[in-house]
Amino acid sequence: MSYIEGFVIAVPTANKDAFIEHARMIDAIFMEHGATRILECWAEDVPHGQQTDFYRAVQATDSESVVFSWIEWPDKATRESGSAAVMAAMETDPRMDPAANPMPFDGKRMIYGGFEPIVEEGPRSAAPYVQGFIVPVPHARREDYRKMAQDAWPMFEGYGAIRVIEAWGDDVPAGKITDFARSVEAGEEENVVFSYIEWPSREVCDAAAEKMQSDESMMPPEGFVMPFDGKRMVYGGFTPIVTLGE
Repeated sequence: MSYIEGFVIAVPTANKDAFIEHARMIDAIFMEHGATRILECWAEDVPHGQQTDFYRAVQATDSESVVFSWIEWPDKATRESGSAAVMAAMETDPRMDPAANPMPFDGKRMIYGGFEPIVEEGPRSAAPYVQGFIVPVPHARREDYRKMAQDAWPMFEGYGAIRVIEAWGDDVPAGKITDFARSVEAGEEENVVFSYIEWPSREVCDAAAEKMQSDESMMPPEGFVMPFDGKRMVYGGFTPIVTLGE
């Protein structure tokens, strides 16, 4: 099963073109060292929440946009060896020279981590539209969450979704300013899930959301207790601006 390296970044909106150029150059290095697919997705429909949201996750200002991105690796071992090779390249590869290719965002506020897929359905696609999620899930309810997500896939697929990944936090470091755990106010008894759904277009995604409002199959059975706190879930819609790999 694949391994996912997830990121959320606050990018000055005025730096969008510079970010695309920077990402294409740096992401190519990861592809050269074993990554199989990379998507960088720009905020398109990202709501502000009452308690948590993507903006708070990276302390984005009004002049910044949120980027939701991920690297797909064939497995964790390849991710570890590939990441080590990329770090070594910082000393020798001119593409990694900050003077020649300056970072067009505040890296200190970027959140990142490694995640193990627990649900992986559907083929890779060009992904014209992506829904991204960060979810706080109690460690004790991992299997309940996995089953709920797995059981929901046929419904999402029926509404037009192409692919879904639900990935369990595996190597998610604590940061000095921001991190994935803080993004959803996760407690010590909770882990973080990094998740995304790929759609053929925003129109298909929006139409599916409307249908779900009246779909009785979406109603949980009597007595069902959600395996996470939905009030702290972070979510939003994004448009891919850089796509490398299959």
